[in-house]
Amino acid sequence: MITFSICLAALIAGYFIYGRFIERLFKPDNRQTPALTQTDGVDFIPLPTWKIFMIQFLNIAGLGPIFGAIMGAKFGTSSYLWIVLGSIFAGATHDYLAGMLSIRHNGESLPEIIGRYLGVTTKQVMRGFTVILMILVGAVFVAGPAGLLAKLTPDNLDTTFWIIVVFLYYILATLLPIDKIIGKIYPLFAIALLFMAVGILFMLYYHHPVLPEFWDGLSNKHPQSESLPIFPIMFVSIACGAISGFHATQSPLMARCMKSEMYGRPVFYGAMITEGIVALIWAAAATCFFGENGMEETNASVIVDAITKNWLGTIGGLLAVLGVIAAPITSGDTAFRSARLIVADFLGMEQKSMRHRLYISVPMFLVAVGLLLYSLRDKNGFDMIWRYFAWANQTLSVFTLWAITVFLAKAGKLYWVTFIPALFMTGVCITYISIAPEGFGLSQQVAYAVGSVSVVTAMVLFYRWNRRECALMKK
Repeated sequence: MITFSICLAALIAGYFIYGRFIERLFKPDNRQTPALTQTDGVDFIPLPTWKIFMIQFLNIAGLGPIFGAIMGAKFGTSSYLWIVLGSIFAGATHDYLAGMLSIRHNGESLPEIIGRYLGVTTKQVMRGFTVILMILVGAVFVAGPAGLLAKLTPDNLDTTFWIIVVFLYYILATLLPIDKIIGKIYPLFAIALLFMAVGILFMLYYHHPVLPEFWDGLSNKHPQSESLPIFPIMFVSIACGAISGFHATQSPLMARCMKSEMYGRPVFYGAMITEGIVALIWAAAATCFFGENGMEETNASVIVDAITKNWLGTIGGLLAVLGVIAAPITSGDTAFRSARLIVADFLGMEQKSMRHRLYISVPMFLVAVGLLLYSLRDKNGFDMIWRYFAWANQTLSVFTLWAITVFLAKAGKLYWVTFIPALFMTGVCITYISIAPEGFGLSQQVAYAVGSVSVVTAMVLFYRWNRRECALMKK
């Protein structure tokens, strides 16, 4: 428990120390925000800061910090280290700066921000890539909560029934003004999710189980360690609990609702640190489960169900599971909403009209239904969609980090804060797609070589660009 406690304290300290440093680097001011200058009653609506935090936290806290952390715990103590370092120096920095850039650029969606700093071609690619990722998120974040709801209800209300219910909710949340559904029910969902995290945290200290410590080493404890190396598999598996490109697609939603730039650190940086704490708690709880039951269980929902019922009792377990159910549902609905806004920005189509919202949303929903049917009919369908989502998610974080790095370099600011994470995540994503079965399936040695070359290439290209920009500025 010593290592776990140190990691928990480090996350909290990271918010106050490094978060403050990143805030000073960006220098927020008192200029009017898009929520005040572009109010439209649908997406640009000023909201209370506490409510924006709750919405942002739930938007980004999907299955990743729970299911991803549970599966990541199989790798051992290294999972704790990645959650802490990733959340403080990569994920929260990534989320904060992406959100603040959206505020500075009139609430722009992520592809537009990336295009500003990485060029028109990259913007066009990111528009399509991001919309596809959002639809994947909407699809994969249906089956998980639907399965848990089916366990809590009578047999006739099976998984298929709940998939339909959740999907109908997605449609309403995507089309209606943000304050009608999302703004009203998210605070309640957030309370359930935070209750779950606090409850599990309390029971961890109450039971005081034997957890892995740093001095035990950082070796790979996964039962399939030979085929699943820590690098890059663990860094993609944990994803949302450390860094996630999906988060940067959600930040513009809240950038359109914030009444002051000064609230950026608690909303954007703070929500990511809170998610890192949730991931750390579930990684520790999963370690206890694996220690008692072995690592053969691969269904994270079964592990969640067992831990909450054993530790929190029937009522507490029910509330905790509701929090786990709420997290992916509230990420899925805003994923579709983000996709609608990205397409609207691309087409220049105003969104006050319900007709215009339907023009964009109906095709997206049809594609998502197709993915859902595939995941249900093929026994490996969900796992395959999830793996592609996980890689696409982290790849999007790479483009976001590079865009932020270019912004910082052009502004004459300390760009190393995102340059190093950008290089690292570039290596992770290239190595993963090279080594993964759903990718190129190369050997570890070849995949590591390809990943290393990609990092060196990215470093050289950036330095050449930066030197050229500096020369132009001197002229």
